Amino acid sequence: MNPYNNYQENQVLTASPERILLMLYDGAIRFTRQAIAGIENKNLTQQHRGIKNVMAIITEFANSLDHKVGGKIAEDLAALYGFMNRELLAANLNKDVEKLRGVERLLMNLRETWGEAVETNRQEKLIANRVVAVASATNGAMNKSYAPFSVSG
Repeated sequence: MNPYNNYQENQVLTASPERILLMLYDGAIRFTRQAIAGIENKNLTQQHRGIKNVMAIITEFANSLDHKVGGKIAEDLAALYGFMNRELLAANLNKDVEKLRGVERLLMNLRETWGEAVETNRQEKLIANRVVAVASATNGAMNKSYAPFSVSG
């Protein structure tokens, strides 16, 4: 195995689930662009391979939805993933670059939204960890004989 493949494998094996999700979106976008190039260059192999790979990723996204937890959002995503797969099939059959560009835009929007959600979650965890650290440091440094005054009424 070459060093680049080792590096890529290590990146995936050590990535958080959130990072893997973003990597999959990046891959789906890249494969969509490869399929577009395949149609434009009249390279059927590149076209079919790109579309097949995008469909595999989108199908995995759909299969990983938790409808009990996700509710309406999971239902809407499932419908969107189904739509994208139908568009990919039509693009493959009709060599339709515009359908692929539509799927590419959807994937880019979803990737951006998930990226923002991951970053927000990361920031919230950092803040929570800082609050816990400050509380622990303050608690440990506090005089053991300290007692807050009481207000009698």
